[in-house]
Amino acid sequence: MFELTIIENISTAHFLREYEGKCKNLHGHIWKIKATVSGNKLDKIGMVADFALLKDKLHGILEGIDHVCLNDLEFFKRHNPTSENLAKYVYDNYKKIIAPLKLKEVQVFESDTAGVTYYE
Repeated sequence: MFELTIIENISTAHFLREYEGKCKNLHGHIWKIKATVSGNKLDKIGMVADFALLKDKLHGILEGIDHVCLNDLEFFKRHNPTSENLAKYVYDNYKKIIAPLKLKEVQVFESDTAGVTYYE
C-alpha cells in the first residue's frame, strides 16, 4: 500500500458560536490542510497518482473557502466553523473527486501547534 500526502494553505476568518473564550470573536488563521490518499496499484510509469492532479483537485475545493469568513458559507452556517468541522468538510468534498483512490485522512492545522485529523 502506498500513501501520498499533499499540503495546501488557505487563509480564512471565522468566529466560534456558543464558545466562551477569545475565539468567540472574529479572527483569522492561515490553515495548513494535509490530505493523504492511498492506493496499492502503480500505473505503467510507477505512480499511484499524479501529485499535480491531486493538488489541482484539492485546490479546487479550497479556493471556494480561501479568503472568506467561514461563518458566511452555507455549510458553516449549519456547523460551527471549528477545526474539526473544517477537516470533515474538506474530507467529504475531496473524497468524492479522487475515486478510485481512497482518502485516508485530512489534517487541518490552525497553527503550528494545534491541529486535528479526520478519517472514516
